[in-house]
Amino acid sequence: MDQGTPDPAAFARRPSTFSSSTYSTTSTSSPEFTTDSVITPDSEDDAAGSIVPKIEELDESPLEDLEDAKIAATAGPVALPTPRKRGRPRKHPIVEQKKASHARSKTGCGTCRRRKKKCDETKPGCINCEKNNVVCDGYEPRQPWRSGKQRALTIRSSVPADLPMLVDGIDGTVDQMFFHHFTAQVGKVLSLTDHQNPFLEIIVPMAMGHTGLMHSLLYLSGSCLVANEPTPKAEWEERQEHHSSKAMRLLQQDLSESANAGEDAVATIGDPSIAQTLVLCLQTVCAGDLTGSYRFHLNAMKEMLTQRQRSFPNEQLRAFILEFLLYHDYSSSITSLRNPLDQRSMDLMDGFKLPEFMIQPQAGTLLGVMDGLFGFISRIRQLRDHIRQRRGQGQGHWWDAPIIDDAFAIDNALRSWTCVHPPDSPRYPASLLYRQCTWIYLHRTIQLSKPSETFQQAVDEGLQYLRMLPWDTDDGSTQSILLMPLFLLGCAAFDPDQRPEISAAFQRLQDWSSLGNIKYARIIVEQIWDMMDQGQEEETWDWESIIAARGWDFLVT
Repeated sequence: MDQGTPDPAAFARRPSTFSSSTYSTTSTSSPEFTTDSVITPDSEDDAAGSIVPKIEELDESPLEDLEDAKIAATAGPVALPTPRKRGRPRKHPIVEQKKASHARSKTGCGTCRRRKKKCDETKPGCINCEKNNVVCDGYEPRQPWRSGKQRALTIRSSVPADLPMLVDGIDGTVDQMFFHHFTAQVGKVLSLTDHQNPFLEIIVPMAMGHTGLMHSLLYLSGSCLVANEPTPKAEWEERQEHHSSKAMRLLQQDLSESANAGEDAVATIGDPSIAQTLVLCLQTVCAGDLTGSYRFHLNAMKEMLTQRQRSFPNEQLRAFILEFLLYHDYSSSITSLRNPLDQRSMDLMDGFKLPEFMIQPQAGTLLGVMDGLFGFISRIRQLRDHIRQRRGQGQGHWWDAPIIDDAFAIDNALRSWTCVHPPDSPRYPASLLYRQCTWIYLHRTIQLSKPSETFQQAVDEGLQYLRMLPWDTDDGSTQSILLMPLFLLGCAAFDPDQRPEISAAFQRLQDWSSLGNIKYARIIVEQIWDMMDQGQEEETWDWESIIAARGWDFLVT
């Protein structure tokens, strides 16, 4: 083989790797070829080694390269090729991937999500919260999957299409009818004064700014309509129940917030909450409730007024609510087998003082409350409890010294009682009717339950005062308080000739007020008349037990 020609077999026998120090490069230029001198030690004997020339052929057309160079020079700088990475190429090249962001879980409990902690999603409470001694808020209910179009429809449908309510709590034509009925009829019927109407001048303006009180008013008005309609509309009953649930829930919410005040919880109860209790008590009267639900509201009002006597910001509202409470509380003692009057009732009556602007006779305050007649009613009720106890023990004669002495003291006080209203006022005959019926209540308690000239005379005088009352005027303050005198007159009417006029007065009162409790009071009176006619006069003494035997508990107010 020619010495200038490299031997391929020799290259195959040599090592395939060399260190960088084994490379020594010289280059010569020739128009024919280029030579890179490579020192290749063939053996240990070759001291200097032998030079093996490497011949590379030139391109066939150097002019084309020259033209390309000129074009590249005019085009701008040329990017140099990136150096090849060292090492053997990978069988599977690495594809550069973007790092996926970690999506927060939406199925964890509320506490872990708020604390930005990983939740183990244990039901019903996660163990992570238990270990960290924190309250687990639980898990949100799973929502059904919705497409983008469905979510867009939901967003569009969530836009309010209707105007807001003009008055909070009054929603729709039925509620508007309830409110109109209260302002035009119920508020006037319930008012017990002839100078001011506290329901229209105090309660209604307060309800315009308090949703709970407004629901209570609508519940009361709706109850009156439903109770006096033979076939009430289903929509009326539905709205009545709606206002009932809303009123009770909002009242409980207000009382719960006040309870957080600690020892001053009662003192922090707002005026609207107390007014709500009053309206809800009236609802039981107007609806003709027979279960004694009014007691719950009266007791709540007693507690509120007892604790808040020194911290009542609205003195006019306080006087109205206190007077209302005393009137209904003392009236309930006439029909209830269980005496509702307690020490709180006595304290409220003793400490009751009207403000100066309500002391004038034309103010028309409640009969029996301001002039002291209701104090006699409570004392008579105590006598009846003592006598009822002796009757239960089989002791028919009860004229012992303590009982008869108290009866004489009450009789003397009634005889010296004077009316505070002028004779030309409609309140004058109404006050005399109240005093007459209070004395009949005392006489009916002390005397034997049988016909007598005294009973006949006392009832005749009461009917004479009843005829003096104006029934055809717009002033309804006197009619509003006639149920209790009518009930006492009826329970003492042993003479059948006196009963038609009493029945007519019951009917006029029912037609005028439409209160639900009037018909039940009339039913009891008519039952007592039937027992009198059947020779059971003695059993008619205890009309409280007659009412309780029916399972009834209602107010005669």
